[in-house]
Amino acid sequence: MEFNEFLKEVMPKIEKLSELARDSTVIDNTFYYKYDVKRGLRDQQGTGVLAGLTDISEVIGKRKDENGNSVPDKGTLRYRGIDIKDIVKGFSEENRFGFEETAYLLLFGNLPTKKELGEFNELLCGLRSLPISFVRDVIMKAPSVDMMNGLSRSVLTLYSYDENADDISIANVLRQCMQLIAQFPLVSVYSYQVYKYYHEEGGLVVNTSRKDLSTAENMLHLLRADGKYTELEAKILDMMLVLHAEHGGGNNSTFTTHVVSSSGADTYSVIAAALGSLKGPRHGGANIKVVKMFEDMKEHLKDRSDGSVRDYLNKLLNKEAFDRSGLIYGIGHAVYSMSDPRAEILKSYVEKLADAKGKTEDCELYEKIERLAPEVINENRTMYKGVSANVDFYSGFVNSMLGIPTELFTPIFAVSRIVGWSAHRIEELSNKGKIIRPNYKCISEIKDYVALKDRK
Repeated sequence: MEFNEFLKEVMPKIEKLSELARDSTVIDNTFYYKYDVKRGLRDQQGTGVLAGLTDISEVIGKRKDENGNSVPDKGTLRYRGIDIKDIVKGFSEENRFGFEETAYLLLFGNLPTKKELGEFNELLCGLRSLPISFVRDVIMKAPSVDMMNGLSRSVLTLYSYDENADDISIANVLRQCMQLIAQFPLVSVYSYQVYKYYHEEGGLVVNTSRKDLSTAENMLHLLRADGKYTELEAKILDMMLVLHAEHGGGNNSTFTTHVVSSSGADTYSVIAAALGSLKGPRHGGANIKVVKMFEDMKEHLKDRSDGSVRDYLNKLLNKEAFDRSGLIYGIGHAVYSMSDPRAEILKSYVEKLADAKGKTEDCELYEKIERLAPEVINENRTMYKGVSANVDFYSGFVNSMLGIPTELFTPIFAVSRIVGWSAHRIEELSNKGKIIRPNYKCISEIKDYVALKDRK
């Protein structure tokens, strides 16, 4: 009997066992209050428990009032102490690409001089290649329907091509991280091209990377059959990469990076673990949900008036529309309350791209949802802090206008966030901290062991 046939035969038994597994692991919520457990390492107000220190970035969504109480405030994001808005303004006003400069800042702590940036770009360009036959032997051999799985598998396989894979000296880890930063765009796009060829019966296009292009330009060049793109498209994708490059040590995938690095694991295992975290729809996959929600909304709106949009948003919250999760995707954030600085920056560029792509009506609808959703949520839910649009609200829309398939939304996030992961991995190793091991309280009743012959 073939294995797949065997699985079909035994699945009813496994499903029955799964009920036992589930029932044996459900914990009464009252225990979390009884023992003052910070579930998800967050307190009852949603504030993260202080679990570590970092010098890489800072995420702020609150301030102290005159009485010393934490109150919601405009969101702030700083990379190495520099406000993200100032970083973006700096390279934008000089009409430059900013992702490589941002990567240098996050990795080395300071903005590069012109000479340092040029040398860093040369290094990244030189590393922008894959081992001989890697596409044929690895990416094409077992094409995945999910590009994040393909990216994880490729990262783990690259371990086998590295003669010093287990060396966790800072110099070797930096070399590995820089290689992965340079390789991620290639692996992501090639994985998609192979997926499209095998699963959608499309033509197989494998453009080679160009060492004279920025990371954003290369992504578009690799993705499109003719390799062409406009300056506006490349600059906005570059902006997206800058905004997603880092977001504090406490986000799920970066915390995963710290946890696995603290065990002394190799770089490839650490980054694969971070990719697994980012894949989750509560983390890197959120912008896909926004796009799908938006399409469902357009399909079911009677018109685009405030009243009709409000009705749909109420249905979302009441689990009567879209995926019936009770969520308005892209609205609200674990830290930010009044505003997400990344969303504010991106929104200013969305209008330019929407105008160029003939999507102004869709852009207006997005803006209307952004305005109405917080009002509707406040009318329906008890809130401990305000809500606003987060970066995922607009990033999916931008990806769609750039012609990027939804299968690549999260991998592009990874192309950017690999920089932050790399910086945090080096930080964890540099400080030689203890292995990360939080405490879990066991609430099981003490039981006697019963011999097999006496069990009923």
